[in-house]
Formats: sequence, structure tokens, C-alpha cells
Amino acid sequence: MIETQSVAADALPDTCAALVQERRARLVVMTGTDERERGRGFGLYYVFALPSGALVSIEAQIDPARPEFPSVTRVVPAAHWYEREVKDLLGIEPRGHPDPRRLVLHDDWPHGLHPLRKDFDGRRTVARDPHPHGPITGVRGDGVIEVPVGPIHAGIIEPGHFRFGGVGELVFQLEARLFYTHRGIEKAAEGASVERVLFLAERICGACSLSNAVAYSQAIEAIADRHPGRRTRLIRSVLLELERLYNHVGDIANLCAGAALQLAVYQGGVLKERLQELNAEVAGHRYLFGVACPGGVRRDLDAAAQECIRRETGAIESEFRSYVDALLQTESFMERLVGTGVLEHDLADELGAVGVAARASGVARDVRASQPYAGLRPGMVTPVLRTEGDVRARMLVRVDEAFASFGLVNDLLRELAEVAPTELVTPIGPLPPDRWALGMVESPRGENVHHVMTGAAGEITRYRVRSASYNWALVPFAVAGNLLPDFPLINKSFELCYACLDR
Repeated sequence: MIETQSVAADALPDTCAALVQERRARLVVMTGTDERERGRGFGLYYVFALPSGALVSIEAQIDPARPEFPSVTRVVPAAHWYEREVKDLLGIEPRGHPDPRRLVLHDDWPHGLHPLRKDFDGRRTVARDPHPHGPITGVRGDGVIEVPVGPIHAGIIEPGHFRFGGVGELVFQLEARLFYTHRGIEKAAEGASVERVLFLAERICGACSLSNAVAYSQAIEAIADRHPGRRTRLIRSVLLELERLYNHVGDIANLCAGAALQLAVYQGGVLKERLQELNAEVAGHRYLFGVACPGGVRRDLDAAAQECIRRETGAIESEFRSYVDALLQTESFMERLVGTGVLEHDLADELGAVGVAARASGVARDVRASQPYAGLRPGMVTPVLRTEGDVRARMLVRVDEAFASFGLVNDLLRELAEVAPTELVTPIGPLPPDRWALGMVESPRGENVHHVMTGAAGEITRYRVRSASYNWALVPFAVAGNLLPDFPLINKSFELCYACLDR
């Protein structure tokens, strides 16, 4: 159950601040809605997690005739991007927000057109306005230069624009402009079937496809109050840890690429490939597409699959240990990482960092520990923490989490072997009307949150995704004060996704 508090819009800052200060809550997600067709105006839902793991939702209705509210960001800094999003997508103005510029919508998008309003037709083609580039805050002074990078890059990656300001190679400020690949997934989900939205959820991000599918499925199961059996939940957790493993191993290899340590790139790539081949062998897909669904999973892990996982992960773990030992003994590489790209603890905490970035800065956030899901029980996962907050710390958190995942997979397989085969999918049936729920999963990049709401007929009326790649907001803080050539290392140590941020 989620504790809910309905307040007047003007009371949002004080109410949210009191929750943070008095109950040590942290902001998990904020969702804006258009409920005008139901006679309820616009809705704002600030969902917080308490130290116990319990969730609290602070809710307010906004008058459509005066679509504005006092910004919560000044008292809860983690709300900064959420409030800029509702301004762009729903046209609800956060009064007093410290950075009122556009976030999701770019400068050529017509003013006054808000794509998540119900009266906006998502199938229409929107004529863009020729418009000069929007304001860049920038730094000024004698000898200061600006270095623009992107949005189109030399590598085969997604687009993002980075503007560095500094003297020589020393970076004073980085401004990141993202959302070049906004796909309108949340708009496409309005009124769509449960299965259709699952299809969309799996395609938010290729590297976290299973995490997104499970988070969405858990939200639907909570709304329907239909929950899968123990065997199904264990299968989900085994495969989610396999997803974490191939990502963590691949991310460490990518970090080596940022330092031109090519042999380590190739060695890590081979280990990642073997883990993805294991996925294909036991689950039918290298990226674990098509496995999870609301109500359960579509594929069992029988005795032969379980033995295959044990055998292959045992061999890969041994080789991964040798690989890590070699990296740690490569002084020229490790020296590049120490003290580079530091994300301070207080900043990570206040701005809502999640995943590896949070834990490497001493912030103990891991949904597997605070809100155990699928086949996990309380105490099965302990967050891996470091306090340095630099690139090396983020690498070592991944290393330690990978070893923990190897062990966790074996623990889960032992439990799975003791649970008799059964039906893998619990029928969901029609969704009840006027309900909402969250699905939360600790993806390889961090906490993914899927917020699903139903309308008067039980249809999906709002689907909101907050991926772990909201950590993009933290990257400029970690880059400032470093050398420009270290940006690839810092960026790869966060290893964030443009697509799952853009949605």
C-alpha cells in the first residue's frame, strides 16, 4: 500500500520539505497528469520512499484555468528535472524554479503546444519553428573558450550536445543538452492495451530491456492485484542478475576504451559476449526480450537451463576475476581513474542519484535491498558502497556488484531447484478503473520506476517512466574541475543511456 496525502498546490513545497526533513524521505519520482476529461484538472504526484521502504505520495490538483504551482525544487532539489518536464509536456508552470529553460522540448518546438495533454494528437506532424539556439549559460572571461561536442558524435552512439567552457584543457563548466531522440513512448501508451505497452516498455532501452519489462509488469500486477507464483518470481530475479552481469562487465570494458586500453576492451568484450550467448541459450534472446510479461514469464528455467547457467557463470566468474586483477595492476590505467570525475556525496544525495553513481559516492540506494521484488527476500542484497565518488570508485562498485551477482544467481538457482514447475503466467484480466501503481527495479544503471494509471474504463491513461539515466543531470557536476581529455572516462564511468532518458 502507498500512503497518499492530498494537499493544495500552494502547500506542495512545505509538505514535501517536511516529509524529507522529518521522515527522512527521498523523492523517487514525480508524475504530471492531464485529468481534465475527468473534471479534475491537472494532477501532480510526488512519490517519496521512506527509510523503511514504504512509499508516500503527495498529490495536488492544478486548476486548468491557472496551470501553475510553486516549485518544490528549492526545498527538494531532486525535483528539478521532473518539474521542468511537466512544464514542457503538460504546460504546468513551476513558479520559482531556479532553471526555467526547456528540458525535453527543443527550441524549434512551437510554444504553447504540450504533447502530453489529452487534446494533443500524437499522430500529427508538428511543423517546427525556425529558431536560434536557446540560451547557453556559459562562462565568460579572458582566455575562456567554449568547446562544443555533438549532438552528432564520431562513434555509433545516440545524440547528445555537450558544451564545455574553460581555460586550456581545464573545464570550468559543462552544459549537457539531451532529449534529441524523444520517441513519445508515454504518449503512445495512452489508451493502448497492456500487451502493447509491454512491447513499448521492452524497447525503452536495449541494455535494460528486461528491467523495464519487469518494472512495468509489476505495476500492472499491483493495479490488478494479481501476482505471479514463487517459481516465476525466482526466474525473473535470475535473469535480471544475468542482465546486470553482462552490462557491468561490458561497462568496465567501455571504461577501458575511454583510456585507450584496447586489450582490456577486447577481453571485457569477450566476457560480455559469452554472457549474452548464455542469455540466448537459456532465455531465447541475447538482450532478454520477450521473457517477462504481466503475470509472470514466458519461459521456464528447467534443470538443464539451471545447470547451464551454473556452469557458464562459474567459468566466466573465474576469468572475470583474472581480468579485474590485471586491470588493478595496470598502474597507468588506474592512475587515470583516481580523483577523476568526483561526484560529492551530498550532491549525489540531494539531486537524487541512483545506481552505481549513487553507491560510489556513499549513497546506499539499491531497490533490491530497500524494496525487494521478484524472487528477492529482505537481506539477500546489501548495497555495495564506496565513498571516493571518482571514476575508480564507480568501476570498483561495478566489479564488486558483478561478483555479488555471480553469487546471487547461484543462491536463486538453489531455491528455484526446490520449487516445483507450475503455470508461469497468472492471468491478469481487465484492469480495474481509477487505480495507479509503481513498479521499481534496480536495473544495471540503477533504479527504474514505471508509474501506471488507469482511467474510468480501466484503460491505461498515463504511463510515466523514470529511468536510471536521469543521472545525466549529475554528469556536469562531476566533469567541472577536470581536464577535457578526461571527459570520455567520466562519461563512461556513469555509462548512461540517451534513449531511456528521452523515452
